[in-house]
Amino acid sequence: MIPERYAPAVYSIFRAVVGFLFLCHGLQKFGLFGGLDGKGAAAPLASQFGAAAIIETVCGTLVLLGLFTRPAAFIASGMMAVAFFQVHYPQTPLPLLNMGEPAVLFCFAFLYIASRGGGPASLDAMMRGSKKRR
Repeated sequence: MIPERYAPAVYSIFRAVVGFLFLCHGLQKFGLFGGLDGKGAAAPLASQFGAAAIIETVCGTLVLLGLFTRPAAFIASGMMAVAFFQVHYPQTPLPLLNMGEPAVLFCFAFLYIASRGGGPASLDAMMRGSKKRR
């Protein structure tokens, strides 16, 4: 069991890892990491996949850094809820069967991050600290 005194640091690591993984999903839609088809195909920017690529890349980066964490995480959570109900749910409601588990996990991880903010190891915390010193 992890002692309670480590909870703030562990939360900051959790936030950064979730942000990094989301950023990777966005970059994949831009053609990196094998792209959408494993051969480097990128999503057209003027499409729903293109909008997802932009949101995932921007919000993933912001959450990873802990900058404007609450709004970025809230937007990311909403996007993943839309992804689940628009893409996965029509196949079958159960995430295990419709391949929607990552969307559900990201949705609720971002909702939690939106409720907690950046945590102690974040740019948000650094900016708050610099404002207090003025």
